[in-house]
This record gives sequence, C-alpha cells and structure tokens, in this order.
Amino acid sequence: MRNRRAALATLAGAASLALTLSACGDTTAGGRKVGSGDGTIGIAMPTQASQRWLTDGKSVVDDLKSKGYETKLVYGQDNPKTQVAQIEKLVEEGVDALIIAAIDNKSLNGVLQQAAAAKIPVISYDRLILGTQNVDYYVSFDNEQVGRLQALYIVEKLGLEKGKGPYNIELFAGSPDDNNTQFFFDGSMRLLQPFIDSGQLVVRSGQTALDKVTTLRWDGPTAQRRMEAVLSQSYRNRKVDAVLSPYDGISIGVLNALKADGYGTGSKPLPVITGQDAELPSVKSIIAGEQSQTVYKDLRELASVAADMADDLLNDRTPSVNNRRSYKNGVKAVPARLLQPTSVDRTNYEYVLVAGGFYKEAQLK
Repeated sequence: MRNRRAALATLAGAASLALTLSACGDTTAGGRKVGSGDGTIGIAMPTQASQRWLTDGKSVVDDLKSKGYETKLVYGQDNPKTQVAQIEKLVEEGVDALIIAAIDNKSLNGVLQQAAAAKIPVISYDRLILGTQNVDYYVSFDNEQVGRLQALYIVEKLGLEKGKGPYNIELFAGSPDDNNTQFFFDGSMRLLQPFIDSGQLVVRSGQTALDKVTTLRWDGPTAQRRMEAVLSQSYRNRKVDAVLSPYDGISIGVLNALKADGYGTGSKPLPVITGQDAELPSVKSIIAGEQSQTVYKDLRELASVAADMADDLLNDRTPSVNNRRSYKNGVKAVPARLLQPTSVDRTNYEYVLVAGGFYKEAQLK
C-alpha cells in the first residue's frame, strides 16, 4: 500500500474518474501483499468514557474483521497528546490505513504528515480533522440536520410557529475543539434565531454567542456547573422552558442541575431538553419523561460506511461520497459521505431504537 498515495490524492480530488489500477501487485513495506481483506487498519477513537465511542470502536472493528482485515483499536481518553502518540505508534507499526475520530481536530497535522510520508490513507471519522492536506475522506452524519432536528423539536413543542410565547430558553453547544460543534449550532440557530429576534424566545442569561455556550470535551459535569450558574444568576424568580442541548451527556448534566433546583415537580415541570446520540441513560430518561428528545445516529451504519471506505481505498476503488464542497478543513474541501439522523422521543423510540435493533427492550427497563 505504500506506493498508492499519489493515486489517493487523485481519488480525493476527482472521485468520478473510474480508476482501473490493480491491487494485485501492491505490497506493504514488509513485502506483504494488500488486497481485499488483507492488511491492518488502525482505528483511533477519542474516549472510552462515552458509550457512543465504545459502540463506534466495536462496530468498526467488527465490520473490518468481517472483511478479513486485522485491526488495531486505540482510545485517547480525551487527551490530544495521548491520541497523537497512539497514531504515531500505529504509523510506526505499519498499518495500511487509519480511521481517526479526533479529540482535538487541530492537533494532528504533524502526525498525519508522518502518515502521508508512509503512504497511509486517512479517513476522518465523524469529527473533521482540520488544518492538514493529509486527510483523504470524511464520514459522518449531516451535522447541520442534527441541529435542525433539535431546534425543530423545541419549536414544535413550544408552539412557536403558532405564535405562542414568550418562553425562556438556554443554549448549550459542544466542545470548541470539535468542528461538528459549529455545524450543530448553526443548524439549530437557523431555526431558533428568528424566534429570539421576535421575542418569542428569551435567553435570560444573555449567553447566545457560540464561544459563550460551548462545553469542553462535551463533558456532562461541566455542563451541569454552567447550568447551575445560569439558574442562580438568571432564574431566581423565573423558570426555564427549553434547553438546547447538543449531546446526551450534556443533557444529563443539565438535568441534574435542574432537578437540584426543584424542577421535575408538578409546580415546576422540567423544560424541553434536546440531545444527541441516543445513549442508554438518555433514552431511559426520555422514557421516564425527563429528557425530551435525542437525535439518533445509527453508529452501526457509520461504522459500516467507514469500513467500506477503507476497503475501497486499499483496493484502488473510488469510495462513495455525497458531499464534496461543504466540509472544508482550512486547507481543502474533504470529500464526505454524510448519513441522515433521526429525531427520537417517547412517541417513536420503540419503533426506531428497539424495532431497529439498536437496543433490546430489556435494556430500556
């Protein structure tokens, strides 16, 4: 696979061309032939502290092994330096491709230069890697659509399009070092901002700019502390009607702060609270009538697409993409394959999550 990098650059820039190169003669640095199901793929995931990344890691490994590949899965435990060191080791060990979900998407330029020198193709997984030429493809969900689904849920539940209001809302966003944060927030605010401008939605804290509402590392306890501060400073004699939360872990943190402040009772009902990733604690919370909604992204499908993409790259086939221009990393537009998310609440979780095989009914008890 070490003699294929020039072809990969052409693939990334012009995937519509039909390549007819044969993989039969390609070998690794050690002389081992690489073809379908022949090779080792390195997988770098952010953390084991989140259920979703455990699911992603296992699913990618399972899909690649089903194709006959060896895999090396590492978790960076939310430490960018650890992840860089792990990827360096994978490069040194001579993996044939890399699938990377970045912790800090601006910290990988140096190590990806090493991967490029070793002719190792790189797939950016769910979080777009920024500031480098040396990322070949991107696989994720339609991240603006995630934000739109969260905002749409708030709009519908509060009856904003029917002119109802004013309602109090607080905004939360993801980690400032994750490129997806901007897409989620932009998708949400395109729907919510007109209602803020009209006065139907009021942000009592005044914290509306993205840099004021981010949550480092998507950390639930960090979100809880911020929500506690917002409640004490801006809601002493008022109540929160909605919280835009971009991720289930943040939603649980927000819920903890609200319940500690007396929300969840007949006289002080919980606000509408959104989320993302359909993590088990949040799905149980939705069933219990606490968290209102989550955005489900079928991680099995994402893993399958990433595995197919790696297999295509290692066999001189053009990976399937459906977006070539939107995902710019500061150096280039990275060809992307985007999947569609689904809004989930108490009305459809059984159909989407249980009937869809993501959870067994017993897991939700």
